[in-house]
Order: sequence, then structure tokens, then C-alpha cells
Amino acid sequence: MKRLGIFGTSGMAREAGDIAYEMGYSPIYIARDQIELNALHLNAEAILEANVLRYRDIPFIIGIGENLIRHRLAQCYEGKINFFNLIHPSATFGREQRSEIEGRQGVIVCAGVRFTNNIKVGNFCIFNQNVTIAHDVIVDDFVHIAPGSIISGNVHIGLRSWIGAGAVINQGENNRKLHIGTDTIIGSGAVVVKPCEANAVYAGVPAKRIK
Repeated sequence: MKRLGIFGTSGMAREAGDIAYEMGYSPIYIARDQIELNALHLNAEAILEANVLRYRDIPFIIGIGENLIRHRLAQCYEGKINFFNLIHPSATFGREQRSEIEGRQGVIVCAGVRFTNNIKVGNFCIFNQNVTIAHDVIVDDFVHIAPGSIISGNVHIGLRSWIGAGAVINQGENNRKLHIGTDTIIGSGAVVVKPCEANAVYAGVPAKRIK
């Protein structure tokens, strides 16, 4: 079985490992330090991050949910290792959408995700279980969309934004997308009906800025 390096040892990394197995890869989990390595209770191969470059001939993914950490790791290892895309076999795609994602790097697409059409996806994004992304959406780099979220058409999600579990981003317009700002958090279950500012936290129905 082919091998795949997965940065991280927590829940997101293990979920990435499950996708890897479905795709015919044997995961190698990468721990930040010895404490993290000792805490990994899985019957799987694991190494310390200090030894990553010894495995540079295999592909890698960053199985860490925090956007800023994924960003830092991607910058740290840029040009040193080959980042891969993990796409669960149950994910479904509109016309040419799979090739759009396969043209990126470091993207994780979990079970049950649905992409429709004309969607632009950045690098190192995570689309968690049962997420739906509708037409004419732009998702910038290092975005994490949590389980069960629905992104309606004509939405633009900014760099490193986090969309909480079960959130709904309502439809934008053809000539003006509903924009979620850079580094913004949308709380779980929120319903976004208006653009959201950068570096902010929104929650509620309808969503309002709370921080």
C-alpha cells in the first residue's frame, strides 16, 4: 500500500487518515513532539515532525483543523515536500469541479461533500463531512468549512475563514457575491444573510457580529 504523511495526531488528522485508507494509502501520522507522539493511540505508523524530510519521496497532507497552523506549516515546508489532495470517494462534483480541486494542493474533502458547479477553491482548504457548496462560490486558501454547513451560490469566503458546523451562508448576487472577510469565524448554526467583516466573529439567526 502507498504511504501518505499526515501532519497532526488529533481528530482531524485521524479523519484524514480514514480518507487516506479509502483512497488506498497507508497514513504516517506526524507528531509535533514526543508528548504528542506518545498520546497517539492508533495502530498506525507515526513519526516526529523533526524527521519529516527523511520521507520527502511520499505525498503529504496537513490534517490540522486550525487554519493558521495549516498556513504556517504550508509555508514552512513549501518546496521541500509534495502536498497532496485527499478526496473521499463519496464526495460528488458538478461538471469539471473535481479537476478544479485536483489542480490545487493540500485540500481535504471529507465524506458526503457536494460541490455543484463553477466553484473556485484555494489551497489547503478543509471541507468537512456533508458540506454543500453551491454554484459560483469562491473559497480562498486555508478555509475550514465544518460538518453540515451549506454555502449557497455567489458567496466569497475569505482567507483563513472558519465556517462552523451547520452554518448556512445565504445566496449572494450574480454581480456582487456575499463576502465573508479574511480570518472571520462564523459560529455553528449561524445563518448569514449579509456580508461579514474581516477578523470578526458572527453568530445567531440571522448572524450578527459578536466580536
